[in-house]
Parts: sequence; C-alpha cells; structure tokens
Amino acid sequence: MKDFINKLYRNHSLIYKCLLFIITTFLIVYLFPKSGKFKYDFEKGKPWQSEDLQAPFDFAIRKTDKEISSEKQKVVDNGVLYFDKDNSIEAKVKAKYKTQFSRVFSDTITRRTTRNLKNVGEIVLNDLYTFGVLHENYGFSDKKVVAILEDRTKKQDAFYSNLIKQNGVSAIIDGVLRKNDLINYKTEFTSLFFDLIEPNLTYNKSFTERAIKEELETISLTRGSVAKGTLIISKGEVVEGDKYQKLKSLQSEYESQVWNEANYNWVLFAYALLVALVLLMLLLFLRKYRTEVYENNTKVTFIFFNVLLLIFITTLAVNYNSKYIYVVPICILPLVLKAFFDARLGLFTHVLTVLLLGFIVPNSYEYMFLQIITGIVTILTVSELYKRANLFISVGQITLIYIIAYFAFFVIHEGNVTTIKWENFIWFILCGLATLFVQPLIYAYEKLFGLVSDVSLLELSDTNSKLLKELSNKAPGTFHHSLNVANLAEASANEIGANAMLVRVGALYHDIGKMKNPTFFTENQSTGINPHNELSSKESAQIIVNHVIDGIEIARKNKLPDRVIDFIRTHHGTSVVYYFYMKEKEEFEEVDRNDFSYQGPKPFSKETAILMMCDSVEAASKSLKEPTSTKIDAFVENIISKQVEEGQFLNANITFKEIQSIKKVLKQKLANIYHLRIEYPE
Repeated sequence: MKDFINKLYRNHSLIYKCLLFIITTFLIVYLFPKSGKFKYDFEKGKPWQSEDLQAPFDFAIRKTDKEISSEKQKVVDNGVLYFDKDNSIEAKVKAKYKTQFSRVFSDTITRRTTRNLKNVGEIVLNDLYTFGVLHENYGFSDKKVVAILEDRTKKQDAFYSNLIKQNGVSAIIDGVLRKNDLINYKTEFTSLFFDLIEPNLTYNKSFTERAIKEELETISLTRGSVAKGTLIISKGEVVEGDKYQKLKSLQSEYESQVWNEANYNWVLFAYALLVALVLLMLLLFLRKYRTEVYENNTKVTFIFFNVLLLIFITTLAVNYNSKYIYVVPICILPLVLKAFFDARLGLFTHVLTVLLLGFIVPNSYEYMFLQIITGIVTILTVSELYKRANLFISVGQITLIYIIAYFAFFVIHEGNVTTIKWENFIWFILCGLATLFVQPLIYAYEKLFGLVSDVSLLELSDTNSKLLKELSNKAPGTFHHSLNVANLAEASANEIGANAMLVRVGALYHDIGKMKNPTFFTENQSTGINPHNELSSKESAQIIVNHVIDGIEIARKNKLPDRVIDFIRTHHGTSVVYYFYMKEKEEFEEVDRNDFSYQGPKPFSKETAILMMCDSVEAASKSLKEPTSTKIDAFVENIISKQVEEGQFLNANITFKEIQSIKKVLKQKLANIYHLRIEYPE
C-alpha cells in the first residue's frame, strides 16, 4: 500500500494532466451541438461538386421559412374572432322598452300611429340584437369572420360588419324609420334608445388566441416527399430552387436520424475522439517544445481553461443567434497566451481552438479561414502588449482583416456587391472593441493563476516603486549594483533572444535581501568600517548566504510574482562564498564546504542563468585595477568559465553558443563602463 501511495505521489503531475484532459474533453463534447454532420457541403447558387446524389431513404420535403411564415400569416389573417354574448341584456332591454315607450310618446298621437311606432321600435331592437351590440369598437376589419358564444358554446357565425357598434345605433334607427315613413319621430326614438340600449357582446381575446394557436400548430412543415433511390441532383447542376430545398430537407433528416437513441453513444464517442485528438496534440506540443510549461500544472490548466472558455462563449452566441458569432473576440486567446508565454504557443493553441469551433458554427470553412488569418495577424502585429498604442493598432488591423476577408467571401458566394448587408460589418467592429478587453483580462488572470505578463513586469521595473525605493534608501550601493546588473542582463537577453523585460526585473530585485544587513556587504560600506572584522569567517559567510533567504521572505511579503522570486533564489546557485571559505582554510585544515555554500537551486532558465553571469561579473569588476581590454576579456572568461565548470548552468536551457554571445556583450559593456580608449603612442 505504501509503495502504491509513493507511486501515486511521484506521478501526481501526470495523473492531474490526465484528469484535466478527460474533464476538458467531456465539457467540450457536452457543449457541442447535439446533431450529426451532413457529409456533403453545398451552397445555394453554386454547382454541386459531388457525384450524383440519390435519396438514401424516404424523406419529406421541408417547406421554406418563407412558405411557413406565409401560411402562418394567412391563418392569423383568416382567424375567427370570438365574442361572448349576454342574452339577459336583450330581454331586459325589450322589457324596459315596453314600459318607457308610453312615457316618450304623448297621448295626442293617434292609436294607430302609436301602434306603428311601437312596432317600428321592436323592429329596431330586433335589428340591433340579431347579432348583438359591441361594448366598444375593437377596430377589426369588417370582413373578419366572428363566432358568437353563448355560455362558452358557439351559437352563430357572422362577419364583424354584422356586429353593431355603439356609434352605429343611430344609423339603424334612421334606416328603419325612413323605411316606414316615420322619420319625423327620429328625435323621440333617438332619445328613447339612448338610455335604453345596452351592449351585450364582449371580445374574448384569450379564446381567440387559443383557437389561432391551435390552428397554427396544425400547419404542416413539409410538402410532398422524396422516395428512396430518387435522383436529387446531378454533378455540376446548380443548387437552387426545389433542388436546394430537397438537399436542405435531406440534410435536416439525416442529422436528426444520426442523433437518435440508437446512435447517440456512437456519435458522442466519435466527437470525444476528435476533441481528445486535438487536446492531445496540444499536450504533445507542450511536452516537446515547451517543457517548462508542460511541467507546470497551473500553466497547463490555464491554457485548457482559455480554450474551454472560448468554446463556451461561442456556443452561447450560436444558440442565441448565429449572426453574433463574429462578435466573440476569438483573437483574445493568442493575445493572452502570447502575453504569458510566447507567440508560437499562442498561435498553435489558437489554430487548434478554431478547429474545435468548426463543429459548432455554421459555414465552418469560412469561419475557420477568417479566424486563423486574424489569429496570425494578431501574433505578427502585437509585439509589445504593454504599450497601449500597439494594442489599438493591432485591433484596428484585426478588424480590417475581418472586413476584407468577409467582403471577399460574400462576393465569391453572391457574385456581386449590390446585396451585401453593410450592417454586418458592425459585428466585426464590435469584435475589435471586445478584443481591447484583453488588458483587464490579463490582470485578472495574473491574480487567479499567479502568472506574470509584460504589463506587470513593466510596472515592477519602475525604480520609484515602494520596494526599490526602500532598497535605495537602506542599501544605496546594492541598489546601484542592481541597476548595473539590470542593464548588463537586459543587453545579454536581447542578444540571445531571451525575455529581456523579465531578466531586467529579476536583476532589479535579486539582492533585496541585503536590506536586512546592508553594512555587511562591501558596496554599502561607506564609512570604512567593516563589521566582518568582529565575526568569524563562518558567521560572516552565513550572513552573506542568508541574504538569499531574506530576499525571498521580503519578496513574498511584498507579493512579488514567483517568476521574479526565482531570480532571488537562483542568482548564486550552489556557489561558494569564496573569500571567507579561503580565509577559513587558512586557519583550519578541515573546513566543511557546505558551511560556505549557497543552498541553491541552480539557475533553471536562460533568464536566471543570464542574471547569475551578469551579477558575478558586475560585482567582481569593482576589484579591477587599471582595467584594459585584455584584462576585462580574461576577467569575464575566468568568472563565467568557472561557473560552467561548477555545473551551475546544467539545469538551464542555455547553449555554449549563447554563453559565448553573453560573454561578448559583457566584455563590450564593461569596456564602455570603464571608458577604455585606444592608447596612442607619445
């Protein structure tokens, strides 16, 4: 059991990567559209490039969106309007009419005329309530069909024009009176019916909408069918009209049949294989070409997280409305990875991510072409992300590439520019603006994942920062030494293509531990008093060695990034405090070398190796007396060769050729520092 646990512990990094690989694959497959992929690519108005296509099975021809929309509109236009009728109102009005008629018409009128007037009034009431009187004018077309409901049951049909509007009552009275030659009594009748008539029809909106909805649901989405074996399209035929609709119907039917219960697991498995293959390529690239990144689980997690995040955001855009896919700032990915790692890793990851997005987006070829081209432009144009002008210029170039490429694709598809939708270019402009969000995103990533970008390094390189000001006040000699080392290291890094900004920052902070006991270091002894005279060689060596540990503690207290702390930890490697070691050997025959050695570790990158060389050369150069070019050359060669012999650079990925280049730079810089000139004869 113990051996098993030890084995797990030794391989915990590999186990973590495997779990990360599996989880990321699962999440990406989960985000993929739940449908199969039609194996033929075709575009409306373009020739059919594949062989003659026959129907592989019976399928229905789907109606176009325009046809379905037209049928739905027809149903809505011809939909029946439902009105509730209150029959009790008609009876109540007729009863009130009998009692109020005699009050309006006086006894001076003859009995015959009175009887005629009363009959005419009853005719008016019958005309008004044949279908009913509306509570209000609802504004429907007179040709609309209506159904009158009594106790929620349909009793009669009519047109909306048959229903009496309240402002139409006067016209009904006028018509009946004229027909019976009683128009002289219009005023009395109008006065009588004004107080008498009550509306009895109310529009039932919910019932009407429910009826229309039920009718809409009965609309068929298909028209006709294609039998198995029927020729759909021949090679070279133009994809248009009915042929295009048949192909779209076959594509839809194929994808729905592929993603059924019988094939569900197989399709999932196939998707998982493709996604796993892409992610495996990413891991293999890291292992072969970016070993430092591969061995750091935090960095691997960071890369996988960004890939997954972009796929998630793109999926949301596609599900909401596919026209918004170009608003998603895919170019943020290479920008972020270039800021924290390098351009090649950023571009490689970007291309793999775009390949995965091809499963999600429509017009996948066009999309992938656009995104890969803009990704390359992003990598080539953004050189120094910490310079704001560079980012704005790069975003402008990215947006321009999007617009040019989209315009070219549109012309290829349509053959003209008259139908181009210029408002689509707004999406590319919005994408460019969204790409500017990379700056706050980089800051957030630095805090979440503990990474360091060039932007942070630029801030740390400011000599007016709190920690460097404290160093200049407490240990001015050390501060001046650090500035000189920073200049030498930056020039050396530029010579061999290392990260100059990183090595400069590391050089500025590498000796901050000397603030704890500044006077114990030669460069800070301005009074001529040497406190080491009061200590033994071993005690003095211990104070010198401890400045590394003290520096790490101060750096952590001030929340310096781990990449900067690495320079503090490694700038002396496992070297010996040679002066006190030799002094101790003069007094004692047996001396433990470990008591006078730094604890390491040795430099493990080009940048930390550069700092070690520059630090040793700059510090020792103070002891040069009457320097000449020959002395400086021998001096630099001696110091760095000794470090090589001690194996200080065995863990750093630095070559002998690069070490030679660094030596050359150091010799030139030291010659400039000491203002060496050609000695002319007298």
